[in-house]
Amino acid sequence: MSVTERYKDAWESFWENAPDEPGGVFWDAEPALTAALHVALFEPRLAAPGLPVVDLGCGNGTQTRFLADRYRKVVGVDLSAAAVDRARAADRAEQAEYRRIDGTDNDQVGMLHAELGDVNVYMRGVLHQSDPADRQRLVDAVGALVGERGRGFVVELSERARPILQGLAQSPSGPPPKLAPVFAHGIAPGEVSDAAVPEYVAAAGLDVLASGELPLTTTERAADGAWLELPSTWLVVGRRA
Repeated sequence: MSVTERYKDAWESFWENAPDEPGGVFWDAEPALTAALHVALFEPRLAAPGLPVVDLGCGNGTQTRFLADRYRKVVGVDLSAAAVDRARAADRAEQAEYRRIDGTDNDQVGMLHAELGDVNVYMRGVLHQSDPADRQRLVDAVGALVGERGRGFVVELSERARPILQGLAQSPSGPPPKLAPVFAHGIAPGEVSDAAVPEYVAAAGLDVLASGELPLTTTERAADGAWLELPSTWLVVGRRA
């Protein structure tokens, strides 16, 4: 089973109409504020750091290119063909590879694992932007891709982000310019409870090897002019030796 055509169409429409400039998308923050902080948590906990890295839900590839500076083989995958096209076009040095893959499709995920073998997976903010019925399948995909030797880094908005997002969405002047298109295209963030993510991990046959909290930086400004940060939780997952 894979995501609905409605959801695929929503993501295609979003990426086809998204601004081209860096930071034009709500979650497209500089890697120094996002992936670099995550790698500092993730890398020391890798059992096999030489494995390929899959950026699951790569979007326009901003974080993928950062990862490709650190690891020998990086593959960015996304549901949206328009996102993959953007990521490939932005990667002028051809640092990484990019594939259009539905992470909820067992066959597509299995074919990627058959090609690459066990990998380390980076998945940032994908679950809360997915339909509830797809969330377990996405974590199952992480389990299938990491296999026995890989590790996954999963970061998601925490429950405490919900009132912040609600406040932004319900502002008298309307949502901020970079958040408005997310709602307009029908991919509004949904709440994923803090307790649900470890349950998805366990159901996928994985163990939580480490976890913590770290603000997720967006490309919107707060009232004081600083980058708006949303509370998030992170987990390193894999199979214990």
